[in-house]
This record gives sequence, C-alpha cells and structure tokens, in this order.
Amino acid sequence: MSRISVVVITRDRRDQVLRTLDRLAELPERPPVIVVDNASADGTADAVRSRHPQVTLLTPGRNLGAVGRTLGVRRARTPYVAFSDDDSWWEPGSLERAADLLDRHERLGLIAARISVGADGVPDPLNGLLARSPLGPAPGLPGPQVLGFLACAAVARRDAYLEAGGYHPVLFFGGEETCLAYDLAARGWGVCHVPDVVAVHRPTGGVRSGRPARQRRNAVLTAWLRRPLSVALRHTGALAAEARRDPEARAALRELLERLPAALRARRPLPASVEAAARRLELEGAVA
Repeated sequence: MSRISVVVITRDRRDQVLRTLDRLAELPERPPVIVVDNASADGTADAVRSRHPQVTLLTPGRNLGAVGRTLGVRRARTPYVAFSDDDSWWEPGSLERAADLLDRHERLGLIAARISVGADGVPDPLNGLLARSPLGPAPGLPGPQVLGFLACAAVARRDAYLEAGGYHPVLFFGGEETCLAYDLAARGWGVCHVPDVVAVHRPTGGVRSGRPARQRRNAVLTAWLRRPLSVALRHTGALAAEARRDPEARAALRELLERLPAALRARRPLPASVEAAARRLELEGAVA
C-alpha cells in the first residue's frame, strides 16, 4: 500500500501540468496523484483526463488558490502527502525517504525539502536559509527546525496538516506557507528541513502578474493572523511607508486593507514558545 500521495494544484497551465504528471508517473514510488484544477479555462481538466486517466482530478469550479491543496489532502487516502505545483516534481527516491522519516519521527509534521531549480539543478537560495536556521535541531526531528518552506517542496503528515487547518483562506495565494508552519508548530508538530529529500522546480514564464504584491500583502496578513498586535502594527506601518513611493507596495496595502476584517475575525495569536521562535527568526533575518 502506498504511504504517500502527491497533490498538485494548477490553473491555466495545461502544458506545464502535463509535463509534471509525466515526471510523477515515472517515479519508482508510484505515488497516487491528485490534481486540483483551480478553474482553468485552457482545457487543463480534459487534457489531464485524457493523458493521465489514473490521476484523481478534482474540479471545484472556482479558483481556491492555495486552499485547493487542502481539498486534495482531504481526498488523499495515504498517511503522508507531498505537494507539487504545475512546474515541479520530486527526485526519484525522495518520497520514499520522506515517508521513512515520517514513519520514524512521530512528532514530525512537515518536511521542508531541498529545492533543485532549472535544467542545471541550481540550488534554490532558500536551501541555505533553511539549513542555517537559528532554531537548530530538536529532539525527535531529523533536521533543523524552521518556520518557513516552499509549498511545492513540502511533504506533510496528513493528520497534522488537517489538524492545523491547511492553508489559510484569507491568504489565498503567495507566501501562504509561513502561517501553516506557525499553525503546525502551535499544535506541537515539528517542521524541519531535510536536504536528502529533493524537489525539482522548473519554473517557466517568469513571475506571475501581481505575485510580488500578494506576497507582501500576505506577510503582513500573517502577522495580523498570528503575531502580537505590536508586530502586526509595525509591519503594517512599514508597508504603508513604502506605499508612498512604491506602486507594488500600494497594491499590497490596498489588498491588505480589503482582507484585514477577515484576518481579524480569524486572529489566533501563537503560543509563547512559537512566538519566541518567530521573533528570533525575524531578528536574525532568517526564514520566518
């Protein structure tokens, strides 16, 4: 029986997701694959059904953003779930290594994998930041503790992911990972970096329109959702100051204000120990 599934979210990138599914089908682990099509208008769903009929395809009928991953996790029937975007997949053997680690470490909730970028396999700069996490190792975990990761390079314990609530709907998409890391840690689950588990990222087409503004917006929204008011106000003030001269910051601020009422309704400050870890990462300029 398979121990690990792969959940892929996609929207309007038919050719890219078909390439990703081709690569996932070649893995020796033969993981069950679940594709969540976030309301594509380019024939993605029909193409997936035709070329990869063995894949479980979910079509919610609207763009759920990162929450589409949660829809996929709920459908999964394996204890562990790896995530891919439509431009990423996993090195052969990495999913088996991840499942073995999750079997051995009962407190391990999520693995932040090493990321290999482009045809030449250039290391993503995030790898070094995760490896140098000032939080260091902890008993019962196979690598340094982190409170950040890249969504398409993560492997989660299904029960832990669902207990934490998955990706927060207020954030929608772009820099949504930190809040999930906070929520896992707040429930006692370990989040750590394991360089022996490797995700392959082959981005195409450059940065999607509006993504930098969404990432900036979500960094501040995450502070309102989980950090002390003083931290949230400081981040908001910094963004407002930047917005006076930076159009991207103005867009982020406008979107922040639109979503702030929902964030305040969902506000749940972190336990003291997790807040201390988040503050340490922030002070040292590490991945938060």
